[in-house]
Amino acid sequence: MKIVAVHSVKGGVGKTTTATNLAAAAARDDSRVLLWDLDPQAGATWLLGADGDPTPSSANPKDLRKGKKGAQRPPVREVVIGEGEARRAVVATEHGFDVLPADASNRHLEVALAAAKRTRKRLAEAVSPLAKHYDLVVLDSPPSSSALAASVIRAADLVVLPVPPAGLALRSVEQVRMLLEESKHPPALLAFLTMVDRRKAEHREAVAELPRSIPEMADVVVPSSVAVERMGTQRAPVFAVAPRSPAALAYLRVWDVARLRLAPQVRSKYH
Repeated sequence: MKIVAVHSVKGGVGKTTTATNLAAAAARDDSRVLLWDLDPQAGATWLLGADGDPTPSSANPKDLRKGKKGAQRPPVREVVIGEGEARRAVVATEHGFDVLPADASNRHLEVALAAAKRTRKRLAEAVSPLAKHYDLVVLDSPPSSSALAASVIRAADLVVLPVPPAGLALRSVEQVRMLLEESKHPPALLAFLTMVDRRKAEHREAVAELPRSIPEMADVVVPSSVAVERMGTQRAPVFAVAPRSPAALAYLRVWDVARLRLAPQVRSKYH
């Protein structure tokens, strides 16, 4: 099992959109995929319809699927600090992958981690038992440089950073680099441009210049797109909304590059 964390220190960059579409793209390769929504805003949870009474995943214990007493899903806070079993919180989506949804306890994860031992290792320890059930876990990380972000990075094999073509693009990459450097075993970093409107001169300049000035940036551009906007109204990944749109094809390319930057055994699985 490999872990991809979608992370940025800044909000509003398309992080949740990226995490959702990466999970969907990987699932199209017949991989067993879990998306874990760690963001207190619960965007991925809402987008995938897991904010109500979702269908338990096949990864869940039998007693949970049967609804036995005492088998309710544990809060995310308990899962992160090691007091709850991650797979008992997992639910299915109709898009070929599972989700570990956010709940009210996501708002208190920082406090819970601060009080726990081995803070940086907590998330890695919580995810580890899922290796029997999934080939890939995608973490939708909250936008911050906090203790939770450090734990996310410690768990990840690859950090994916969506970068809007704005003046602070270089700064956002540098901030994530600094977080990675704090880890004893830093994961690889993959940045890519998103929300690009080629009608704007500044965006065209960013597409031409940033991949040459940022070594971690892939030559992949996700356009500003009505198809991506429709994800919110239809509550589905872009592949369900507009599977042949330029945005859908771009996210498939992002996943292709991410897959190639993971370990060789992952690449061999898909080819």
